[in-house]
Amino acid sequence: MKRFIAFLLVGSLGTFAWAGEQKKDVTERLQMATDVLSQMASAPDKGIPEEVLDSAKCIAVVPNLVKGGFILGGKHGRGVATCRTAEGWSAPAFISVGGGSAGLQIGVEGVDLIMLIMNDKGMQQLLSSKFQISGEGSAAAGPVGRHASAGTDWKMDTEMLTYSRSHGVFAGLTLEGAVVQQDTDSTISVYGRDASFQSVLQGKVATPQMAKDFMKAVTNAAHKAKAQEAREEKK
Repeated sequence: MKRFIAFLLVGSLGTFAWAGEQKKDVTERLQMATDVLSQMASAPDKGIPEEVLDSAKCIAVVPNLVKGGFILGGKHGRGVATCRTAEGWSAPAFISVGGGSAGLQIGVEGVDLIMLIMNDKGMQQLLSSKFQISGEGSAAAGPVGRHASAGTDWKMDTEMLTYSRSHGVFAGLTLEGAVVQQDTDSTISVYGRDASFQSVLQGKVATPQMAKDFMKAVTNAAHKAKAQEAREEKK
């Protein structure tokens, strides 16, 4: 009996320790994602065009995405996503990105990844909790600069525009073949249950206190883009 009680105590302590580490990891991830968005908004000439950001239905940020390898390249990272709702931006949903790509690659590089969901079809994919990014118009490397070039077709059928940031400079990134899915461990750690992507991204779950700074950065970036676009139209 004593051994059984001791086993339960050890198991409980292990669970609490895991939960504590998981919440610490999520907190750090939210802070890094906040920094990425804040820096993006402060450097429009090297970042995402205002009209692109203003048109996005959802924003996903994966800070420090690791990509690289030898012979077979790969990508892996964890991040957060939020979507527009009638009341503003939704609480953050936690995601993981993983997948491989063929080709000779040597070394490992950490980059910040931003994914913009541009239309309803892309939003439905995100709400499915797991989908694979493919080419042929569903995902494309996004345009960079203060304004999107008139020659780009990002307003056509592109469901997702992807960007990477390294050394403070944003560039379009191809993520074909990567799988985006719900990060269940982080979701449970923050919300206390396995809340679905639908419930979180459709605004049915309250934003946790630890995500307030991230949500403020999202709102500021989107508001700044809209305000800048309005000023440009008046000229």
